[in-house]
Amino acid sequence: MNIMQVEVVSNEEHIFSGEASFVVVPTLTGELGIYPRHEPIMSLVRPGALRLTVPGESEELLVAVSGGLLEVQPDKLTVLADVAVRSEEMDQARAEEAKKAAEARISQAQDDESLAKAQAALAAAIAQLKTLDYLRSQKNK
Repeated sequence: MNIMQVEVVSNEEHIFSGEASFVVVPTLTGELGIYPRHEPIMSLVRPGALRLTVPGESEELLVAVSGGLLEVQPDKLTVLADVAVRSEEMDQARAEEAKKAAEARISQAQDDESLAKAQAALAAAIAQLKTLDYLRSQKNK
């Protein structure tokens, strides 16, 4: 079986370290599907669902990422995410409330620092909502 080593790290914690046979990463130019032995690339990550096909698991592992950097080597994929949350830790109502709160903070921001923090919180909430939408669409198939 073809596998690659995958590392997903956020500013706060190590989210995933292990093997995968396929990974889908949300990038600025669209979703990028990566198999082992992929050509080396670097890309910016946009808010959305990072999907990993892990050997021996029947379902994809989903991680909401709010942005960051992707590095691909033939035998290793690394995502350095601004914020990353595993799908089992997400809650629809909490994510929607976080999105509303971030939007309110953006409209009330008094300086660049508070605006940047509010925008980062909004990106994290949007990433979780996109991941939860993906989960719902897969269950309805």
